[in-house]
Amino acid sequence: MAGQGGCCEIQRLPEECLCQAISMTTPRDACTSEAVSASFRAAATSDDVWRRFLPPDYAEILSRAVDPVESDSMKQLYSNLCDPILIDGGKMSFCVDRETGGKCFMVPARELYIVWGETPHYWTWRHHPESRFMRDYTAVDEIVWDKLIS
Repeated sequence: MAGQGGCCEIQRLPEECLCQAISMTTPRDACTSEAVSASFRAAATSDDVWRRFLPPDYAEILSRAVDPVESDSMKQLYSNLCDPILIDGGKMSFCVDRETGGKCFMVPARELYIVWGETPHYWTWRHHPESRFMRDYTAVDEIVWDKLIS
């Protein structure tokens, strides 16, 4: 119910309560809630909210980064991690799904076990200058059967 002067009662909640509520939504909802009011903006941009959107092991993943990932806030860190970073000496790529905060890993073809991967009759390893892994990729020349083992 609106209070005196048309101010919503929800804006009288402590920032910690707003942070808790916003952190239980999605990153998109948090960004949208910034437009509601100054108190929502303060809560929606807080490090507490954005830390909850990051994977629980984000610090461990960052420790494996080839290049340091720098940011001034948890929101900026989240945004930076939505773009892939190289980890594990460049043998893997990691990013955060922008919508869900889920972890996404990409493994280069050379790190996979490919049956007859060294047999030129079936596979051709080629170098691509724009590869994020700065390594080779594989091109299938002929498929006899496929089986992925991780």
